[in-house]
Amino acid sequence: MLKRHIPFLKAVFFYSITAFGGPQGHFGMMLKTFVQQRKDLTEQELMEYNAFCQMLPGASSTQTLTLIGYKRGGLPLALLTLLLWILPACTLMSLLSFLLNFIDDKEINTNIFHYIQSMAVGFVTFSAFKLFRISIHNTITRVIMVLVALLTFLLFKTPWIFPSCLVAAGIITNFSDKRYPDKNEEKRKTNWGNILIFLCVFGLAGFVSETARKQEWKNRGPYNLFENFYRFGSLVFGGGDVLMPMMYEQYVVRPQIPAVQQKNPNALRMSKAEFLTGFGMVRAIPGPVFSIGAFVGGMVLRDKGSSFQLLGCVIGMIAIFLPSALLVLFFFPVWSNLKKYTVIYRSMEGIKAAVVGIITGSSFFLIKDVFSNTHWSVHDIVLNIIVIGSTFYLLSFTKVRAPFIAAGCLLLGLLF
Repeated sequence: MLKRHIPFLKAVFFYSITAFGGPQGHFGMMLKTFVQQRKDLTEQELMEYNAFCQMLPGASSTQTLTLIGYKRGGLPLALLTLLLWILPACTLMSLLSFLLNFIDDKEINTNIFHYIQSMAVGFVTFSAFKLFRISIHNTITRVIMVLVALLTFLLFKTPWIFPSCLVAAGIITNFSDKRYPDKNEEKRKTNWGNILIFLCVFGLAGFVSETARKQEWKNRGPYNLFENFYRFGSLVFGGGDVLMPMMYEQYVVRPQIPAVQQKNPNALRMSKAEFLTGFGMVRAIPGPVFSIGAFVGGMVLRDKGSSFQLLGCVIGMIAIFLPSALLVLFFFPVWSNLKKYTVIYRSMEGIKAAVVGIITGSSFFLIKDVFSNTHWSVHDIVLNIIVIGSTFYLLSFTKVRAPFIAAGCLLLGLLF
C-alpha cells in the first residue's frame, strides 16, 4: 500500500515545505497540486471537504489535507499524510525555541519572506476565480457569495463567522429548486472509536492536569501543557488567528495576574517578546499555523532543561493536532451519510457558494493587509502588485507547479 502511494506522499511533502500564506493560501495550492495536476480528487470534492472542515474546530487546512489522504488510502494514508504535513513546520518551530537562547530576534533576516504574503493573495485569488466558475450559476448563489464575501471581509478575525455563514447559506438553498440525492450511494461506516478516544482523552487530560496542579507534582508541566493544547485544538474555531490570542492569554497575560500568581505560582509562562517572535516566524514559514504549538511547548518548559524542552515541543505538536484528526475522521463518514437526506443535499449548493464567498472575502482582506504597510515605497508597492498578478497568471494559464512559484518568490525576496 505504501509503495503504491509514494508519488502522493512525495507531493504532500513538497506541498508541506512550500505551502505559505495560512489556510487561505493553502487552499489555492491544494487546488493546483491535488486537483489540477495530480487529480487526486475533483474541484467539487475539495470544496466540500473544505466547507466541512470549516464547520469543525481545529486546523481546517490540516483537516482538509487529512481527508484527501483518507480518500486515497483510508486511515493509514490519512495518518501518514497528516504526519508529513505537520512535521517540517513543527521541526522548524521547535528548532526556533532552542535557537532563541543564542540569537536576538532583531538579527533574524526575514527579507526572504518579503513577497510571500503577496504570493498567498495570488493563490487565494486563483481559488476564488476557479471556484466561481464551478459553483456560482444562478441568482441565489450569486447573492450568497456576495453577502458572505462582505461578511468575511468585515469580520475576518471573528471565529464564528465561517461556520455561521456556511450553515446560513445551507438553510437558504433549501428553499430553492427541488433536487433529490442519490439514495443508492453506498453508506459509509461510522467509526465510533475516534469520538470515544477524543472524549476520553479530553476528560482524562483535564483530570490529570488539575490533579497535578492541586497536588503540586514535581514535574507537572508536561501534564498541564498537554491539557492546555488538547483543549485549544478541541475548541478553536477560526484557525490560527483565534488560537494565537488564546495562547498569548494563557502563557503571557494570565501568569502575571496577581490572583493567578498567588493561586498557581508555578503556572507555565513565557515572555511577550518570545511569543511575538514565534508569532512572526510561524507566519513566515510554510505549513500549518498550528505548528506554533511546538514552539510554545518548548518555550514554556525550557527552564527545566533541554530534555524537558524537547518533550514540550513534541507534546505541543501532538496535543494541538490530535483533536483535529480525531474529529475530522469521525465526523466525515457521518457527514457523508447525512448528505443522503434531502435537506442536507440541498444545503450543499448554498454551502459551496458560501465557500467561494469566504475565499473571495479573504482575498480582499489579505490585499488590504498587504498594502497597509505605511513604510513601503512605490517600488515595494509595484513589485508586490507584480507578484500577485504573476502568481495568479501562472496558476491560471500555465502548468508551472506551485512549489516553483513559492521558490521564485523566496528568491525574489533575497534579491530585492
